[in-house]
Amino acid sequence: MSEAIPMSRSRTRTTKLVMPPDTNHHGTIFGGQVLAYLDEMSAIAAMKHAGAAVVTASIDSVDFVSPARVGDVLEIEAVVCSTGRTSMEVFVQVHSVDIVTGARKLTTESFVTMVAMDEENKPTPISPVYPETKAEKALFDKGPARRANRQERQQIKHS
Repeated sequence: MSEAIPMSRSRTRTTKLVMPPDTNHHGTIFGGQVLAYLDEMSAIAAMKHAGAAVVTASIDSVDFVSPARVGDVLEIEAVVCSTGRTSMEVFVQVHSVDIVTGARKLTTESFVTMVAMDEENKPTPISPVYPETKAEKALFDKGPARRANRQERQQIKHS
């Protein structure tokens, strides 16, 4: 296994403008559009950590906290916060900003699991991750509990 990598190396940020085609009849962004942004940002953060291609294994949770409206700017940030042998848990936050008033609010939070893939599209081992800040440590320390929750959820059969 390789040397541990700081969470900050995977940190990825972008901004998006909420436009009318991105929104529903209420003038707020479609949840599916936000999910696409979450998936893309999670993949980028995971690839930065793994130094390899990745695939989405699961979107473990998505909490839509408040709506984003036409004209708002979305600030999206993703960071690898926990690792397994080949998988990475990525924490993603979306804030919306009203450019006119400057008001900034949490819009969405999510945990996404990505798996690193080799050239033959097989899962490949990755380096562990470690926190550097108090906020990162809080995310990191709760990683095992979130992983146990995912494993327990996978045991529930749908049929």
